Amino acid sequence: MLKITLKDNSIVEVEKGTSILEVAKKISEGLARVATCGEVNGEAKDLRYELQEDCNLVIDTFDSSLEGKKAYWHTTSHIMAQAVKRLFPNVKFAIGPAIDEGFYYDFDVENPFTDNDKEKIEAEMKKIIKENIKIEKFSLPKNEALKLMEGQPYKQELIEELPEGEEISFYKQGDFTDLCAGPHLESTGKVKSIKILSSSGAYWRGSEKNKMLQRIYAISFPKSSQLEEYLNFLEEAKQRDHRKIGKDLNIFMTHKLVGSGLPMYLPNGATIRRILERYIQDKELSLGYDHVYTPSLANTELYKVSGHWDHYKEDMFPIMKMDTEEMVLRPMNCPHHMLIYKNAMHSYRDLPIRIGELAHDFRYENSGAVCGLERVRQMCQNDAHLFVRPDQIKEEVGRVLNLIVEVYQKDFGFPSSAFQYRLSLRDKNNKEKYIDNDEMWETAESQLREILKELNIDFYEAEGEAAFYGPKIDIQIKTALNHDVTIPTCQLDFALPERFELEYIGEDGKAHRPVVIHRAILGSSDRFISFLLEETKGNLPVWLAPVQVKILPISDKQHEYTRKIEQKMHEKGLRVKLDSRNEKIGYKIREAQLEKIPYMIIAGQKETEENLVSVRSRKDGDIGTMKIEEFIEKIISEKDQKVKE
Repeated sequence: MLKITLKDNSIVEVEKGTSILEVAKKISEGLARVATCGEVNGEAKDLRYELQEDCNLVIDTFDSSLEGKKAYWHTTSHIMAQAVKRLFPNVKFAIGPAIDEGFYYDFDVENPFTDNDKEKIEAEMKKIIKENIKIEKFSLPKNEALKLMEGQPYKQELIEELPEGEEISFYKQGDFTDLCAGPHLESTGKVKSIKILSSSGAYWRGSEKNKMLQRIYAISFPKSSQLEEYLNFLEEAKQRDHRKIGKDLNIFMTHKLVGSGLPMYLPNGATIRRILERYIQDKELSLGYDHVYTPSLANTELYKVSGHWDHYKEDMFPIMKMDTEEMVLRPMNCPHHMLIYKNAMHSYRDLPIRIGELAHDFRYENSGAVCGLERVRQMCQNDAHLFVRPDQIKEEVGRVLNLIVEVYQKDFGFPSSAFQYRLSLRDKNNKEKYIDNDEMWETAESQLREILKELNIDFYEAEGEAAFYGPKIDIQIKTALNHDVTIPTCQLDFALPERFELEYIGEDGKAHRPVVIHRAILGSSDRFISFLLEETKGNLPVWLAPVQVKILPISDKQHEYTRKIEQKMHEKGLRVKLDSRNEKIGYKIREAQLEKIPYMIIAGQKETEENLVSVRSRKDGDIGTMKIEEFIEKIISEKDQKVKE
């Protein structure tokens, strides 16, 4: 008999050779009906897998874990491949993995899939599900596996790369067999609701040197209500897509003549960015930061000293040879700030020294990875480096965390419940990714852990998420679309001060090594704007809106009056736009609503005669008439207090 330890630490005893499905039935028939796969000592296995020794076993369902979902989705990807084969007999198959949200399959077909093709594929998938075809697993030696996959060059290429002597697994369902490690459900009928979402071109193995294949993305669920909920979520995501909002509100544009990952800010976007950058610089100045400007180019030697050349070179642009120097576009500006600190002698009384910069950095992103403002090749980083004595670390890290709370919760209105603090540590099993100094890592990690505990901050730890030079505190923010994003960070660094031989003179008159705290509050201006647009759907608060008020005269007779209002508001520092076009007032109002402008003021004959304006709010609709001075006071108050909707 085997002893099987379940997720709740209870133990069941079964005979050797018992399948995971039989264990599930032993627990409950209900669990067996909804189980999709199992995890044996942490490794995903089919429900048909037979247990051979004592082990830990987790039985996954679609709703209980990502592994459970992936088994369900991977099975559905095979159903889709079988449907494509029935409709396009000459198709050649590449790969069809489950991903974090659904699955895709890459096909080599003569022509790209049309919408009509996708409708036919989806209909055929539903037939295959209804047929409830049994799914069987079998293995073959390499030579027989290659023979089985004759006519399927992509599958044969994958088989050729597998070690000699290894048994190669396949899954068969009716007239379709696919090379696959699994796990899969027991039959096609276990899948219920399906939907093909989109198709696109995709290079074999992601390389532009290889053939372009046709990729179909799809999703499936055990219940139709779950599919409906997911499709509603996708529609919400589409409405929040910052690329759509950016285009609709004339915030930024891209052009192939400029290049991928290099957005250009239009006047509205430039206004948003300027306000954000002034806002964070003013915050920093009030906290004792000094701002600098450093060049976007540097000699490669700088990054060899800093360690970036060994640990970050793949993310940097290629070398530019200039006379006797080899130059590169910088990926980050911390090495420059090390040299600025080193430019003068410092006493222990001078520390902490806080150096901030809105710095243009460059990352060598693959063209397939760039995305609007979220993932770019040139970014403007709200970066700062705090040079501190060891006894100042706790206080300065606390000040950074307080600044993050002030910015995100007080000024931008994100609830504390949306925040999680992550202590990002190095991967001890992959030390070559990091600067080689075990003592430094243990010291830095334990200090950040201690600081978080002393500040009574709930946090979790994540190995492998540290920067190459030190651990960090990452603030994970739960977005409106339920995604976790990392924007603000606080990193502790003992390595760069050592590599650049930074010093200060201590109270004892001797030279000591400072510690550097790297911190980013807004992260990059570009990514922060993309995040903000998606969170607000483009409904930016008054203080940040590129146009705060639109003035709408009802007819030409009010132009002189409204121009005076425009001038008066400009003099008060408000961002206003006068719409003097010869259009109906209803059309002008609708257009201003689409532009998501916080306030409209409408002036007709009555308002002109009585020196009033009729005010319309983006949030509350018509809020009545008032004196222009009263309205200006209202707007200025909202702007200064950073009122949130």
